Amino acid sequence: MRSNNGLSIFSMMLFLSVVCFVQAGEPNRPVYKDLFVSGQDGYHTYRIPSIIITQKGNLLAFCEGRKNSGSDTGDIDLLLKRSVDGGKTFSSQMIIWNDANNTCGNPCPVVDANDGTIWLLTTWNAGDENEKQIKQVAGKKSRCVYVMYSKDDGISWSKPVEITKDVKKKEWRWYATGPGIGIQLKYGPKKGRLIIPCDYSEKRSNDPNREYGSHIIYSDDHGRSWHIGGAVSGGSNECQVVECLDGSLILNMRNHNEAGSRAVACSSDGGQSWNNLRFVSNLPEPKCQASILRYSPNKFTDKNIILFSNPNHAKKRLSMTVKLSYDQGKMWPLEKCLYEGPSAYSCLAVLPDGKIACFYEAGEKKPYEKIVLAIFGLNYLTNDK
Repeated sequence: MRSNNGLSIFSMMLFLSVVCFVQAGEPNRPVYKDLFVSGQDGYHTYRIPSIIITQKGNLLAFCEGRKNSGSDTGDIDLLLKRSVDGGKTFSSQMIIWNDANNTCGNPCPVVDANDGTIWLLTTWNAGDENEKQIKQVAGKKSRCVYVMYSKDDGISWSKPVEITKDVKKKEWRWYATGPGIGIQLKYGPKKGRLIIPCDYSEKRSNDPNREYGSHIIYSDDHGRSWHIGGAVSGGSNECQVVECLDGSLILNMRNHNEAGSRAVACSSDGGQSWNNLRFVSNLPEPKCQASILRYSPNKFTDKNIILFSNPNHAKKRLSMTVKLSYDQGKMWPLEKCLYEGPSAYSCLAVLPDGKIACFYEAGEKKPYEKIVLAIFGLNYLTNDK
């Protein structure tokens, strides 16, 4: 028996089965979207990506919009794009904080599972002051810390409220929230605590690299008040935190002390203190921000999986790579390079359907030409096993 165009029913069925197989397997591979492109929509450069999934399953993509240059200093606004369809389409660009010519940056959101409120921690400084100037003077009103929130899935935001006196020590000079995301603890006696990873600087020695440190701030009352947690000093910097299944925490840090690798510390008291500082050679990095995130156990797998992303190179910001660990970050046996070219900061998220999102800086000549969203299935990392 043959169809009208001459193909046998068997041939058609074989063809359709092949098409279905390709379509079924294809969603596991990365789908890329250029979400913020430098030079477009009124900004010279877009930097510092942060992405989070709301309690309703929507995707919020934050970044800095640098108005006149790619510099860390100057007129910088906080921007947001929303997706209600799993990252297929996004809203137009929203400005959620613009303070004239000053710097509003370092977005670091966290979702409170109690009521779905999205808390956004961020930092501010005068637009005519750079990091070197800020590091020279302690106590001056600069690099201030602010918090705002959204109760409608990122559609509208409260006015920023300053909390500097509660979360920054007087001797600290430089200060940054994140960049990346915060977490809410799910296990142990501090369950429900909101944690935002941060970094700071203080005058310690003649070595400017050792002036930096990492710390966390936390809230035990669903964002109403924020407090300083434990700190790691002596050369760590931008950081992210992940919770282990026993309630202990891992602080994964940019490292200015031992060239070419990440720094890691642990906490058994909800981030009140950090110990066992070490440098991990199996996470090479050229002094850059990175992302670490718990994937499971969840409804898709009961395995203990943690994900990590960064430019996978000891000296240069290139080769954006996602890695997978089954043993609380001790070993990273599986990895995939999302982009071999220039790349820098990144942020990971787990979508409601189990797919993984990596939101990262990239470009052809330098890493700051655009911020790209890559979405892929877990099987892409595990080679379908």
